[in-house]
Amino acid sequence: MVAYDNLSIDHDDGVATVTLESTAGRNALSLEMANELVSAATTLGEDPDTRCIVLTHAGDFFGSGADLTALSGDGSDAAHIRELAGRAHEAIVQFHRAETPVVGGVNGIAAGLGFSLTLFPDLLVLGEDTTLKFAYPGIGLTGDGGATFFLPRLVGLRTAKELVLKDEPIGPEEARELGLANEVVPADEFDDRLAELAAELAAGPTQAFGTTTRLLTDSYDRSLERQLAAETDGIAAATRTEDYERGLEAFFGDDEPDFVGR
Repeated sequence: MVAYDNLSIDHDDGVATVTLESTAGRNALSLEMANELVSAATTLGEDPDTRCIVLTHAGDFFGSGADLTALSGDGSDAAHIRELAGRAHEAIVQFHRAETPVVGGVNGIAAGLGFSLTLFPDLLVLGEDTTLKFAYPGIGLTGDGGATFFLPRLVGLRTAKELVLKDEPIGPEEARELGLANEVVPADEFDDRLAELAAELAAGPTQAFGTTTRLLTDSYDRSLERQLAAETDGIAAATRTEDYERGLEAFFGDDEPDFVGR
């Protein structure tokens, strides 16, 4: 198992929990942390024993954005920002394309790139102490981390523009009403609910889950004909999984299916 400095990974009965804990203040994303996220996402995406990935945090910050202490503001920052964004984006792609559901869990502040990292998980659970904020305009920057891709898909184009132009803090209940989050739970129930939801998903046909969620996301970029063809490919491939065999047997029997994620 790889040892990381800016995050930890805990495995429990098919659930891999990635806890962000940057060596930079306020859980800011450094280049080192971005590289570790790429490694973690790639490793978990290729691990047949991982059936659900949870992305959460330690402390009061899920993420405050990029580590600004590495920037100078003298016109030489473009190369560093390009490299940092590139690595963060690779991690997001790896997580998003994993063959397992991804659940985000935030009970604190998520701003800038931290905000962006709340948008790609399949499901998002918020604690009552959560604050979300786009935050990029505060330092004269544009959005990254997939914010401009996922945000309009979650809340609609006009609302997405309002959120980024006004750049006001978003509380947990407002986030749920907007479609940014699925659940809001009391702070003292946050860890238990996150673990419960992840366990529920991990017990399901996780390869089928992964294919279906990708089909949903990719549908925005396809014609109906291309989407139907992709659905045909996906469901045909699913018939070659052990989970399909177990599900079919259970359908014609008396027991609930015992899925194994293969």
